[in-house]
Amino acid sequence: MKGRLAVVDDELTVCRRLAQVFTNEDFEVETFCSASVFLDRMKKEPFDIVMVDLRLPDIDGLEVLTRVKRMNSDTEVILITGFGSIDSAIRAIKMGAFHYVTKPFKIRELTSLVRRAHEKIELRKENRKLREMLKGKDVIKQIIGKSPAMQEVFKLIYKVAAVDCNVLLLGQSGTGKELVARAIHELSPRHNRPFVAFNCGGFTEELITSELFGYEKGAFTGAHATKIGLMEAASGGTVFLDEVSEMSLSMQVKLLHVIQEKRILRVGGIQPIDLDIRIIAASNKDLKNEVSLGNFREDLYFRLNVVTIKLPPLTERDGDISLLISYFIEKYSALFGKKVHGIDKTAKDILLNYSFPGNVRELENIIERAVALTEKDILTVEDLPQDLRKLEFDTFEGEGLLPLEEVEKRYIKKVLEKTGYNKAMATQILKVPRTTLWRKLKKYKLESSPLPSKPPKTLLR
Repeated sequence: MKGRLAVVDDELTVCRRLAQVFTNEDFEVETFCSASVFLDRMKKEPFDIVMVDLRLPDIDGLEVLTRVKRMNSDTEVILITGFGSIDSAIRAIKMGAFHYVTKPFKIRELTSLVRRAHEKIELRKENRKLREMLKGKDVIKQIIGKSPAMQEVFKLIYKVAAVDCNVLLLGQSGTGKELVARAIHELSPRHNRPFVAFNCGGFTEELITSELFGYEKGAFTGAHATKIGLMEAASGGTVFLDEVSEMSLSMQVKLLHVIQEKRILRVGGIQPIDLDIRIIAASNKDLKNEVSLGNFREDLYFRLNVVTIKLPPLTERDGDISLLISYFIEKYSALFGKKVHGIDKTAKDILLNYSFPGNVRELENIIERAVALTEKDILTVEDLPQDLRKLEFDTFEGEGLLPLEEVEKRYIKKVLEKTGYNKAMATQILKVPRTTLWRKLKKYKLESSPLPSKPPKTLLR
């Protein structure tokens, strides 16, 4: 990219000459004969390099250097004077000047100096960009998963992070929607600004309004001072609205107005406040279905649903459960100062075949509890919650203990028989997604079934 260069000198011939030289060097050059005019321009659009005369009629060159560095510390300043001295040169360097030259200067030497300053700026930008990328990747690393379903999620995170649009995250509770929202923020151009998360579930409309929009002093009883809302506090950054489907319809109207106008009005306020935020919303419900039911505004749905990322339930993430078990064992072993370094096959098989209605959050809680309470270096069945331990001892009459897969196969077959092979009802009873049931039917060769019949009335209650 072209560097932006300013020449500030009260000698018009110097300004014209340097403008010609550095325009030919592929810089965007602006010249100023007044320091005050230059500083006003600098406030609006910072320059990469500033060449400023030490002796100016309105403001001293060293003062210009100080103000420039205060506005933008990345700007490199080269001081020029016809009254050079070692003392002023040393002082300028200590104050942050890139270099110091005296008149008359040689164009070739000055050109070389400016190129070095520009190289320093570009190197600093590259280093900062690399650190930002690594920071974003660190956030991505917290989302464990090598399954095809999660690889698709990662691709979308990287794509949407670079585009400053609203994002809608859909997925069951515990699938990691806030982690994904944070990853999008950290990989986006807004990463240096705040990330603010707010859960819309379980709060009254009045509380949501005051928390998101803030309020003025005296707006209501107890408002003893003005409070800045979360949206205003997130200026330039990202606001994550979890469980957005739990908002009342009247609150949805307020949120829609904020998104459309890019302004908020504090409770009790009369002066609108401009907003520059990105909204990432999340829901564990199908918002399109909620729209059809009249529970969610269609216009707000389209405002939030610029890009949708659907997070798969844990049971649809083939191979990820083993990765997550290992990750959480390592995480909580370090946190609790223990030396747990694995899980035995029986306990792991139970977890691999469990339906995890609470998804990743439930698995994490299971491993956290197990690591906290175990006195062994390997987790076993005894370290799992009581309801999971029962799976190991499940039996069929007269047959004694059976392998876990055989128990699961027989139970699925039994449920299918009881429901008249109604797969939709079977998924409700088993509490697993339909895709999981299909995979199990294929695994246990249960696809070939009798023609579906009407399930018993007792199961339809």
